[in-house]
Formats: sequence, structure tokens, C-alpha cells
Amino acid sequence: MATIKLEIVSPDRVVYAADIDMLIARSTGGEIGILPKHIPLVTGLEPHAMKIHVDAKEQLIAVAGGFMEVTPDKITVLATAAEEPIDIDINRAQRAYDRAQERLQLLRESPDTQDGIIDEQRVILALKRAEARLQTAKTAKPGA
Repeated sequence: MATIKLEIVSPDRVVYAADIDMLIARSTGGEIGILPKHIPLVTGLEPHAMKIHVDAKEQLIAVAGGFMEVTPDKITVLATAAEEPIDIDINRAQRAYDRAQERLQLLRESPDTQDGIIDEQRVILALKRAEARLQTAKTAKPGA
């Protein structure tokens, strides 16, 4: 089976680099699957748990957003932050998720202002990042 090279880079390190069978990512335009020989593409990424398929196995990597460039033989992800399951503290991720949920509830109960709308967008992004980290961490720690 044909493969495509994937490189996920965060500001401080290369998080993942390997030949893969398929990548499923959540772009700013929606979910997208990338196979070898994909047409060239550049897209923004939403915070999510990126799905990497290698040899009929799926691995998740939490991505906090960024950009993805695709060529027929390589995928480059420039992530604002990216973590493999082993690197995620599930308790810390759960606390971040709970805090974001509480803040979102408080913001939605208060009157709408321009600052409130901006704050709500920030809280929603924090919630999405925490969800991605939890989903990714649970793949390494079943039953967590």
C-alpha cells in the first residue's frame, strides 16, 4: 500500500514524523481525509484530535490549531501546540475542560457585550483544545 509522509511540528519540537496510510483532520472548512497522492492543499486547522492511520491502526494526536500543507507525497502540519497521548496529563486536561465549561456557562448567563462575545470565542477554543486533549489521552489510557 502507498504511504504519505506526515510531519507534525509545534513551535518547540517535531511532535510526529513517519510514513502513514491516511490522515483525518478537522480543517477550518470541515473534516478532511488525506491519502497518498492527494492534490496540493493549504488549510487552517481547528483544535481537535487528529487521526493517523498506519498499518490498519489508528493513533490520535491532539492539535490545538494551526495550518496544514499537503502535497502528493507529504503532509506538513504546523501546529500551535500538538501532543501525543503519552504526553498528556489527563487530570490536568479534565480540569481545563471543567474550567472552560464553567466559564462558558457564566458568559452565556451574562448580558451580551462586544467583550463578552470575544471572551466566549476564547472560551470555546479552550474547550475544544481540552476536548481534543482528553480524547487523545483516553486512547493511551483506556477506561480513563
